[in-house]
Amino acid sequence: MPYLFTSESVSEGHPDKISDQISDALIDNFLAFDPRSKVACETLVTTGQVVLAGEVKSETYLDVQKIARDVINRIGYTKGEYMFDGNSCGVFSAIHEQSSDINQGVDRATPEEQGAGDQGMMFGYATKETENYMPLALDISHRLLKELATLRRENKEIAYLRPDSKAQVTIEYSDDNVPQRIDAIVVSTQHDDFAEEKEMLEKIKQDIINILVPRVKKQLTPELQKLFTDDIKYHINPTGKFVIGGPHGDTGLTGRKIIVDTYGGKGAHGGGAFSGKDPSKVDRSAAYATRHIAKNMVAAGLADEVLVQVSYAIGVAQPMAIYVNTYGTAKVGMNDGQIAKKIEAIFDMRPYSIEQRLKLRNPIYEETAAYGHMGRESEVVSKTFYSPDGSSISLDVELFTWEKLDYVDRIKKEFNL
Repeated sequence: MPYLFTSESVSEGHPDKISDQISDALIDNFLAFDPRSKVACETLVTTGQVVLAGEVKSETYLDVQKIARDVINRIGYTKGEYMFDGNSCGVFSAIHEQSSDINQGVDRATPEEQGAGDQGMMFGYATKETENYMPLALDISHRLLKELATLRRENKEIAYLRPDSKAQVTIEYSDDNVPQRIDAIVVSTQHDDFAEEKEMLEKIKQDIINILVPRVKKQLTPELQKLFTDDIKYHINPTGKFVIGGPHGDTGLTGRKIIVDTYGGKGAHGGGAFSGKDPSKVDRSAAYATRHIAKNMVAAGLADEVLVQVSYAIGVAQPMAIYVNTYGTAKVGMNDGQIAKKIEAIFDMRPYSIEQRLKLRNPIYEETAAYGHMGRESEVVSKTFYSPDGSSISLDVELFTWEKLDYVDRIKKEFNL
């Protein structure tokens, strides 16, 4: 019997995502000036206020207030009427030194034996239902909000948009897990107060349906475009007007959108957040590594859908276990346990090895903090960072290295594909 599956995304202007982006901007600045930095920082945003807290071990000093303000302004909170403005909000820092008890479990005389920064389990997932090997409902949700942000910045076709927004997409699947159609699209977007409420809501609904959705549809393959039928149920700002939003309407915290960050509820999630953590924290680095494994497995034709789990003990380099689930879609004459053993031999999952393989000691994290950490394009970009002493550093860094299909040939060879 056909079934429905739903995923959601939130925009860069959502309060929780503001927090994630500030936390990851801090990570990038610490790593730019001291690649060995150990950082775990959290951000809270509310009406006119930003609170930074966490633990740091680093040789560099940063102007954390300026970094936070720059992020807020980049997102688009630049007007006093938003009740949250990068130029005028208060920024309070309670960042302090990392616990020596934790640090002694991570640092080792031999870098390769670097221990995991914490215990826990991490998951990576991939499916062949989209070109970027991501679940379709989440992929479309992300695209809707990225395009909505583009429309906001263009300020032409839709001129009333504010930064805070959310999207949700429901897909109907067949019994054999093939997408059949889009059943429903939900979009809630913050906006200026530009007309009487009924007229305003109708204008927003028509603009979302007739301007935003067609622009997103054009980004997809012809096969996926067919899923957009005239029978889609649209819920646009279903609670009514949405003028009060952002941190004034809802307090934001780092790490509260972990399902948006990963697979939209498909596969599994270990529970640990990513943003604000340097790569010695396996919550982040091992989640990227398992996505890298799963994506290369599906791209190699090993299976149509793959879930990979890895688990660690704090201070121990070797993982406790590696688990693989191909959901019965494997194309080789092995069970999932046998596949996991071969995968374990191909990929070194010690924390230091993950850092080196995926180049995670570079300042590459602010870009991950909105619209998903997975399913993005790997690319080399130039970034410049400024120190309070007036010096600066410019770096060419490779973003989203865990999305590269650089192990496909080796997997094909090892599994005789």
